[in-house]
Formats: sequence, structure tokens, C-alpha cells
Amino acid sequence: MDKSTKKERKFFNKIHDKYRLVLMNDETFEEKLSFRLSRFNVFVFFGTLAIFLIVATTYIIAFTPLREYIPGYADFNTRQILRELNHKADSLELELKRKDLYIHNIQNIISGREIVEELPDTIKKKVDEAAPKELQRSKEDSLLRREIEAQAQYTYWIDEEPRSYHSDIYQYFFFPPLKGIITNYFNPSENHYGVDIVAGPKEAIKATLDGTVIFASWTIDTGYTIAVQHSNNLLSVYKHNSALLKTTGSFVRAGEAIAIIGESGYLSTGTHLHFELWYNGNPVNPVDYIVF
Repeated sequence: MDKSTKKERKFFNKIHDKYRLVLMNDETFEEKLSFRLSRFNVFVFFGTLAIFLIVATTYIIAFTPLREYIPGYADFNTRQILRELNHKADSLELELKRKDLYIHNIQNIISGREIVEELPDTIKKKVDEAAPKELQRSKEDSLLRREIEAQAQYTYWIDEEPRSYHSDIYQYFFFPPLKGIITNYFNPSENHYGVDIVAGPKEAIKATLDGTVIFASWTIDTGYTIAVQHSNNLLSVYKHNSALLKTTGSFVRAGEAIAIIGESGYLSTGTHLHFELWYNGNPVNPVDYIVF
């Protein structure tokens, strides 16, 4: 038998040699407890114990709430909360896009532009003051625009009468935007979707209800125009002003001054306020709800 084989057998015999571990009373030398051990048994025991501790620690860290007490780990429910917050943020972003598109289309209607399905990539900055020279159009363009508006923009009447009677609007207390004399009444058959009110020069125009200004600018036909979005899908529009006192995005209270009476715009025939009231996308007669 060669030397290498003898060394292997000697090592094998050593790790399997039996030893006795005895616990004795120090005073009486009475044997209390004893164990028969070998080096191999001790190695297997401590190896198994180490593996068990590693597996148990890994399980506690990965699958139990105790991991939140370990520095560097977040709360056990943080991931679920983050998913919920991310979902809410996505929903809010989508709702804001829809709201922006709605406001943009309201501005398009007031300005005489086409309604769009999606917001353009770049929206021009709002203009508080714009001279007619900057927005000049040809006479043919203006005539064509008015013809298209008359034919296609408003399709809410059958036999020149409103489609439905909006009795629920009576629950609101409307503040008169201007005290004066009505010179031209609501007449959808002639594309006149509001009332014309005449008053003294430099009279203040007031908001009829609480709301948010969604349009405040100058158009070639209606001049300085301001529109306020109210609750319950109510919209009020004030046209032909000489000056605007509020900007887009401003929140206004009922009775708060928002503009100054004037005669701006191509369609104006003198100093007056053209006031429109819209409900659920349909124009309604302001005289039915407001005492001017």
C-alpha cells in the first residue's frame, strides 16, 4: 500500500474516531451528562445549523414584514402603495389631457376654429392684447368662416325651438353680468345665441356665477372675449369688450368684474355686451334665468 493511500485512510479514521463529551459536577465529580461525538458528527451538525440559519434569515428578509426593521429595506406595503399611486397618477394625467382638450375646443368654438380630436403638439401662448393688424384676414376668409359657422357649427334646434327645456338650471342664482337695456334677444334661427345689452361707457362686466376663466383673448369677429366655465357644465361667454380684467386660468366669483364694456370686433354695431349662456354644450336663452 503506497503512502498516499495510507494518509487517506489515516485521515478518514481520525474524523470518525469517537470521543466522549462528559458534563460532571465540579464538587462531587458526579457524571451528569455525556455525549459520544466524532469530528465528522460535529462538522455535519454545525454545517447543517449554518445552512438552516442562512435559509431562515433569507426567508424572513424576503417574505415577512420583519424585513422593514432591517436598515436599507422599505416598508412591506411600499411596493403596493407605489403601484396604486402610479395608477392614480396615470388616471389624473389622462383626465387632465381630456380637460385640456375640452377647454381647447371651447376656445376653438369661441374663436371660430375647427374642433380637434387631439391637442396639437405646440399650442400658441395666450395673447392678452392683440391688435387687429396682427390678425388680419381677407374679406373672403371672414365671409367663408361665417357661412360655415351658420351651416355646421350649431345643430341643436328642430323647428327653431330648443331640443329640451333645462328646468334644472333654475336652482342657480345668476348674477346679472350687466344692468342695461336688451336691444337684441336670443334668436337661434338667425345665429344669435345670446342677448345684446346696452349700458353706459366703461361699465364693468361681472361674472354671472363662480367659475374658472377658460378663454380670455381677442378674436377678429367678437373682439375682446372672455368665457367662464362654471359647475354642472354651465358656460358663460362675454363678447365685444373694450378690455379684459382676467386671464385664462383665473378663478372668479359671482359678481366679480371680469371685463369692461366696449364695441371691439368685426361684428360689433356699437357699445354693448353680447352675453351667451351654454348648458351641456347647448346655448340657452339667458333671459329665462337672469333679470337684466
